[in-house]
Amino acid sequence: MTDSDAILAANLEFYRAFATRDFAAMEALWAKAAPVACVHPGWPALADRQAVMESWRGILSNPEAPRIVCYDEQVFLYGDTALVICEEELGGGTLIASNLFVREEGAWRIAHHQAGQLVTRRSPGRRASRPPSSRLN
Repeated sequence: MTDSDAILAANLEFYRAFATRDFAAMEALWAKAAPVACVHPGWPALADRQAVMESWRGILSNPEAPRIVCYDEQVFLYGDTALVICEEELGGGTLIASNLFVREEGAWRIAHHQAGQLVTRRSPGRRASRPPSSRLN
């Protein structure tokens, strides 16, 4: 598996944990050695692992939390750091997201997630990160 493939697989696992509300899987995906941060839409920045994990615990335990599907992932690889830019489809609209990954002990882990409203798309088409039959929404 190439680094780009491994990063896309880790990104897919992030959205799978989100969609299935699996806190244990979400917690395992986040970096433990590298500093982490997260900016949820409309929230102030969270800048330590404990605060980030508490935010995910709250989101994933909320039965009203929106379902999510990830589209149009692009990987930018910088050695042992990588950035994935993608679109997130939620019940109320579309967000643009960036997920920063770092390599820790041979595995790609999330060090930063940020999502915000997408007002204008650069192209009319979207492609799902997985076949429509396996969508999680």
